[in-house]
Amino acid sequence: MGLLDLSRQLMRRCDDLGAISEERGQLTRTFASPAMRRANKLVGSWMRAAGLQVREDAAFNLLGRWESKKRGAKTFLLGSHLDTVRNAGKYDGPLGVLTAIAAVQLLRERRVELPFHVEVVGFSDEEGVRYHTTYLGSRALAGTLTAADLAHVAEKQIVKARRPRGEFFGYAEVHIEQGPVLEEKNLPVGVVTAVAGQSRLQVEFQGAAGHAGTVPMKQRRDALAGAAEFILAVEAIAADGAGTVATVGKLSVAHGASNVIPGHALLTLDVRDQRDSQRLAVVRALRAKAKAICKQRGLELSWKPVQQAAAVPCDKILTQIFSNCVAQRGLEVLKLPSGAGHDAVVLAAICPVAMLFVRCKKGISHNPAESVKPADVRVAVEVLADFILRLAKNCSGAL
Repeated sequence: MGLLDLSRQLMRRCDDLGAISEERGQLTRTFASPAMRRANKLVGSWMRAAGLQVREDAAFNLLGRWESKKRGAKTFLLGSHLDTVRNAGKYDGPLGVLTAIAAVQLLRERRVELPFHVEVVGFSDEEGVRYHTTYLGSRALAGTLTAADLAHVAEKQIVKARRPRGEFFGYAEVHIEQGPVLEEKNLPVGVVTAVAGQSRLQVEFQGAAGHAGTVPMKQRRDALAGAAEFILAVEAIAADGAGTVATVGKLSVAHGASNVIPGHALLTLDVRDQRDSQRLAVVRALRAKAKAICKQRGLELSWKPVQQAAAVPCDKILTQIFSNCVAQRGLEVLKLPSGAGHDAVVLAAICPVAMLFVRCKKGISHNPAESVKPADVRVAVEVLADFILRLAKNCSGAL
């Protein structure tokens, strides 16, 4: 099958995979759900069709392996994630897995022999929707789960997915950009330089519920009003951070009723920046602001860090290989950072990592309107296949 046919097949597979959901009328696949199991079964069949040895590990990661004939060879990982946010688009995560399968299939059909094993992985949890703790799949594989992580998770057996340290000598991930830069530059792909650090927190405002018609305004301890003031402060403080982004993505109001003053409000806070020092400074400033709001309004504050991830630079050698592959096709090599988190963040703890971005329409992601061009996907498959070949040439003497 030629490159053009493979890329067309890949687009059809994105459509087929996008039809597998746990919620009717919208695309949602969360960790260890029946929908995720169905997705793994379907993608596993595509891995087998590409000649890979397929299995699912204890963390529900889907793995397709291409064995090298070289004795004592190490393994290079390719992939992304197969879970989604709620009401997702079809390409965030799955595009990277399916691009890896297509690139491997292209090389195998050309009867390429590699001095290393290649393993294509579809991680089971990158988005963190089910337990509000991201990267369960990749952290289980990398062996970086903590007791605090497992305290949130029902499936304790996921720790058995850990792979031996030193088994992998690198990881490469293809992903939609989730931003507008490539579209603005009219480029199909870009090379990622680093992934921003991230702080996830759970913030609670505790006040006192009361009758909406009888409690005077000056005597109220309105938790929702305090949360609302804080949300606007998040927007303002992050805007002063010159590159920092901060989001309140979820707000829950206990015992909500039209005639009751809210006594409790719970929200999520997500803060990101490529500069860890700046990210942490913004988090400190936001906590100080939350305390001040609570003091003024007579509220109590609970501030709970859920997850922290430091900024991760991509490996210079692997990034240069990607850059050479892009340049070989007569394209401008645009190097850009990622503000979104990726499984590459976790894999960087155990091996060098690199990423390739694919242009997405208007930079939209985490949204059913996600869209990519088939021609751009074809470039991504070609670049990734070339990356593997160049990696083999660069590494053959050292593996």
